[in-house]
Amino acid sequence: MTMEKNLLTGILLLLLSFTGIAQKRFFITDFGARGDGKTLNTLAIQKTIDRAASKGGGVVVIPAGNFLSGTLILKSGTTLWLDEKAVLLGSTDPQHYRSLGPLYGLIMADGQQNISITGKGTLDGQGLALALAIDSLHHAGIRIDSSYNYRRMRPGTRPKIIDFRACKQVTIQQVTIRNSASWVQNYDQCEYLSIDSIKVNSVAYWNNDGIDISDCKHVSITHCFVNAADDGICLKSEQPDKLNEDVYIAHCTVRSSANAVKFGTSSRGGFRNIRIEHITVYDTYRSAIALEAVDGGILEDVQVSDIDAANTGNAIFLRLGHRNKDSRVSILRNVTIRNVKAQIPFGRPDEAYDLRGPDLPFFHNPFPASITGLPGNPVENILLEDIVISYPGRATKGMAYIPVSRLAQVPEREDEYPEFSMFGELPAWAFYTRHADGIRMKNITVQLDASDYRPAFVFDDAAHVQLQALNIYPAPAIPALILQHCTDYSTDAAIQNIISLVDPVKK
Repeated sequence: MTMEKNLLTGILLLLLSFTGIAQKRFFITDFGARGDGKTLNTLAIQKTIDRAASKGGGVVVIPAGNFLSGTLILKSGTTLWLDEKAVLLGSTDPQHYRSLGPLYGLIMADGQQNISITGKGTLDGQGLALALAIDSLHHAGIRIDSSYNYRRMRPGTRPKIIDFRACKQVTIQQVTIRNSASWVQNYDQCEYLSIDSIKVNSVAYWNNDGIDISDCKHVSITHCFVNAADDGICLKSEQPDKLNEDVYIAHCTVRSSANAVKFGTSSRGGFRNIRIEHITVYDTYRSAIALEAVDGGILEDVQVSDIDAANTGNAIFLRLGHRNKDSRVSILRNVTIRNVKAQIPFGRPDEAYDLRGPDLPFFHNPFPASITGLPGNPVENILLEDIVISYPGRATKGMAYIPVSRLAQVPEREDEYPEFSMFGELPAWAFYTRHADGIRMKNITVQLDASDYRPAFVFDDAAHVQLQALNIYPAPAIPALILQHCTDYSTDAAIQNIISLVDPVKK
């Protein structure tokens, strides 16, 4: 064994001693892998993983070097450990990838336990070259992609870098993950999942979600940096009988050409007992926080706090919709959002991205934050407290105009894809709330960089509304708070002189 390997072994032993676990180490180079960036090492690396699994588990070591590979299957009891100077390169040849049931990626695992990817090395999917190769093969008629998106002219079936399903006791730690052809990493129906101190830098191609969590339980995502050409940290629910439950997301920094932290791209089962705190967001095209229940699932018991968002298209978006075709209507309730600072620019925040979010096909003024339900199915029990949001202003009636007398003109769009811009022009510049029951706002400060003709707050069809310490800068010259068809509302004395009431019933 060389001096370099002895040193690496000593470091590994030291790291493992902190966990109290003595694991065997298996070097991929001992099984024929070559780190020259050219040799295809799929068989050698898989043989190393298989040997470790056959011995009851162990650490599969990827030493310094550039190791090219196709699909790898991680197995119970194995840890993939990457040296700080190690790069696992995904092949740019689509034929080097295979599926494992519904899974399709560079590193996959299905139904495994006690698996890890750790170390300070890098997983590089070489996603742009891989996606373009898939695209070319499709158009040449050599390898037809049945899910090809002709509207956007890009392939739909592309490998992820990590794709795990129904696994337990999963750890992803310290690694850098970059350049995916699709979602960077996806964890479906996993339990006891820890993602800590990783760096995601994936703006190589479309749909580069940074971290996707679907119907998982007991999840921790902490101290991560995510720069993604789509949603940054995204919770989904594909199974109507399953939930994302007991999820903690904290101390992360996110940049996204879509949403920073988002629930509900798919929301069939739902989300329960979620805590999000100490998140920094910047240069993000859509929402800093987007909480959505639109496919018949439930979203409840969510706490969000200490969000610092600069240059983001929207601060807060809560949406209950009915996109599913059956009669089951989603539920969105019991959400607390505290200590948020956000700055909304006039121009698009993702200008520096090569793959920017799609432009909207209609004229509009800057959008407010919004909380919206459905007629007869309101969003319930929402608390917003200690929030400061600056808006650009510069709205003009020549661009788009919905006066207070035409609030009914705002469309419901109950079955459409949820985004903060989905309703088109909105008649408020700070917060728009519709079909809600139990809305409490306390110590909310909103300010304009330039004038805006719209009122700051609009509440339409809202019950049990409590408003306290709403601070609007500069001082509004018109009614700044509109209540239409609102029942059982209460305000403090300072708010009374800025309210305009439309068919209200005060407690």
